[in-house]
Amino acid sequence: MQPKKNPKADLRKNSNLYFAIGLCAVMFIAWQSIEWKTYDKSMYGYEALNVEEDDDEEVPLTEQLKTPPPPPPPPAPEIIEVVEDEEEVEETVIESTETTQEEIIEEVEVLEEELDVDVPFAIIEDVPLFPGCERVKKSERRNCFQEKIQRHIAKNFRYPEIAQEMGIQGRVYVQFIIAKDGSITGIRTRGPDKNLEKEANRIISKLPRMTPGKQRGRPVRVPFSIPITFRLQ
Repeated sequence: MQPKKNPKADLRKNSNLYFAIGLCAVMFIAWQSIEWKTYDKSMYGYEALNVEEDDDEEVPLTEQLKTPPPPPPPPAPEIIEVVEDEEEVEETVIESTETTQEEIIEEVEVLEEELDVDVPFAIIEDVPLFPGCERVKKSERRNCFQEKIQRHIAKNFRYPEIAQEMGIQGRVYVQFIIAKDGSITGIRTRGPDKNLEKEANRIISKLPRMTPGKQRGRPVRVPFSIPITFRLQ
């Protein structure tokens, strides 16, 4: 018959807990022993400094004597020279520079005769008259001139064969001057091809002589420009 043990008297029941508590206590004691530090109090002694009050030196105050500036020198006496009035002074005569009204009119007339100014077609007082526009009202002469120019271009227009074969087309800008005698001068052309420019020059050169334009009742040169369009159908 085996003896029965009392469960309350079993020493192995909490052995693991006791072992963990003992291990923690040993580790804490070992850590504290490692971290323990000691200091030498003799290295950090302080000594008092005695400062005597007699070391301060008193600096005597000195006054700077300001010397007054020297007085200015006396002014030099003025020397007055007496000059005898022996020289003769010539009197200058101022002539009037005003011009009379007759002289102004003569100068303006001379300037107008010598001055050769081109008056644009848009602002000239009396536009050049294309043959056939003499009986038209003065207010409608500009439109009549332009219509006659367009009819003249359409009547004399010929498309260059070389330009047709090469497929060249475009717009040629033509500028010319209606001289004081009504003739056509100073023809200039600008376009995409020389053949088209040559044809436009030929058309304008065939314009008839016109009645010259007038500004203030006098014949003047009138520049005029017009585009000619070359288009293949």
